[in-house]
Amino acid sequence: MKKESMQAYSKRIAQANRTELIVITYEIIIEHIKNAQISFGNQKEFSNDLDQAQAFLKELMVSLDFEHKISYNLMSLYIFMNKQLIEAKLKKSCEMLPRVQGMLESLLSSFREVSKQDNSAPLMQNTQKVYAGLTYGRDDVNEMSLASDDKNRGFRA
Repeated sequence: MKKESMQAYSKRIAQANRTELIVITYEIIIEHIKNAQISFGNQKEFSNDLDQAQAFLKELMVSLDFEHKISYNLMSLYIFMNKQLIEAKLKKSCEMLPRVQGMLESLLSSFREVSKQDNSAPLMQNTQKVYAGLTYGRDDVNEMSLASDDKNRGFRA
């Protein structure tokens, strides 16, 4: 994953509630699967991207709340997708990756709809405030991001 993507995800995570975190996790997995397909010729990058996709998929698995019936269905889907990622890595093939990506994109669109209805507060309470915008020069446009230098930010214990 590129540095710019990681910074963008970090900012979003700091301001996200529970359902937005799930949406972000799906987006990260999809990005790693796309990167794996792009880097298919380079076995090290291909394997690394699939490992990262699996790691985030496992985070989704462990965060399921089995008091709800849908969690069992989601777990079955996650297990299937994980097996497909393992198979892709072992066979050194990206044949099954579009199918996994399609499943993730379907789930992502569903969770995006749910996150629109979730008005809960962000999970991280004491985070850095970020103000972003564009500045216009004579011949270019620059993106700026200003953040306060609060030394006590992050999760509160």
